[in-house]
Amino acid sequence: MNMDFFVGVDVGTGSVRAALVTLSGKIKKVATCPLEIFHPAPNFYEQSSDNIWSAVCHVVKSVVADISAEDVKGIGFDATCSMVVVDEAGLPITVSPTGQEKQNVILWMDHRAHEEADFINSMGHDVLQYVGGKVSLEMQTPKMLWLKKNLPASWNSAALLFDLPDFLTWKATESESRSLCSLVCKWNYNANPIGKNGWDEDFFEQLNLRDLKKDNWRKIGNDIRVPGDAIESGLSTKAAAELGLLKGTPVGTSLIDAHAGGLGMIGCYALDVSPNFSNRLALICGTSTCHMVVNENKIFVNGVWGPYYSAMVPGFWLNEGGQSATGKLLDHVIDTHPATPGILMTLSGNKYHLRKYRVFKKMVQDQQEYRILMSEEL
Repeated sequence: MNMDFFVGVDVGTGSVRAALVTLSGKIKKVATCPLEIFHPAPNFYEQSSDNIWSAVCHVVKSVVADISAEDVKGIGFDATCSMVVVDEAGLPITVSPTGQEKQNVILWMDHRAHEEADFINSMGHDVLQYVGGKVSLEMQTPKMLWLKKNLPASWNSAALLFDLPDFLTWKATESESRSLCSLVCKWNYNANPIGKNGWDEDFFEQLNLRDLKKDNWRKIGNDIRVPGDAIESGLSTKAAAELGLLKGTPVGTSLIDAHAGGLGMIGCYALDVSPNFSNRLALICGTSTCHMVVNENKIFVNGVWGPYYSAMVPGFWLNEGGQSATGKLLDHVIDTHPATPGILMTLSGNKYHLRKYRVFKKMVQDQQEYRILMSEEL
């Protein structure tokens, strides 16, 4: 008997993952592929959109290899909030001081735009009230300003600037639509149920980014969708062949990776957890940890990102905080722990991430056993 499946693709900092999921949410198969990261100078972290898309194609083909493509009823993408730059033909435009064309992605954790972020924050524009009072240097507006100032040839050659999740839906469908999630959270886009919506012309004018207004803001997006909305065309012929799926397979509007995790967390139910997801704080753990909470009301908190309208849950306001480098710290603890080499020797298999997970799990089990022994002695 045939079953209906969906494919979810998650592009993290260092790897891409795809999952084949049933209608009831059961994960049937998972595949992972590592990504290249370039570090040409202090505070500079870059990737290649060609490398990322190739990895996406690899993992999707892997998870659907044993089923009929007709059984896949939809595919969706989430990814890090990295900035992708391409020309009119869709080819990479370098963002790197090295001049390497394939390095066309400024990774989310890149900190090159600190001066630009300081300049934007010194303006005190009303737009900033929706990012806790100031932009982060990891957001896209400071990075766009850096690119225009420091690599003018790249800026002038760039036809489209994408948040990475939107780049993936563009590669899949050829639609230049953008997700409200990415634009509101990382690009200083205005979204309100009542009042001003869209790009703030005065804000970008003051930043000397007025050229973004050309062609009705095409470069950064003029077709804005709510996360999850189906992109009408579905998979293009080219993308379908690359992914091992059928042309026209539905594609959902994307989410930032942490926000996809937040959506999943508030969708979980347990006996001792309030069914009102406005009372929940979702902690999404990766390279860093994002703290996500939604509410029907617009809540301004100085130093906390948001409130972002419909960025994660339609009709709700999102506030977002976090802790930097938490996942990296765990990696560091495991990699530098004196017990790690010995534990690795006892584990079978050669998949690095799986072995590291087993090391961490064994360390936790050892700590639990130690606490039990101590409590018994007391």
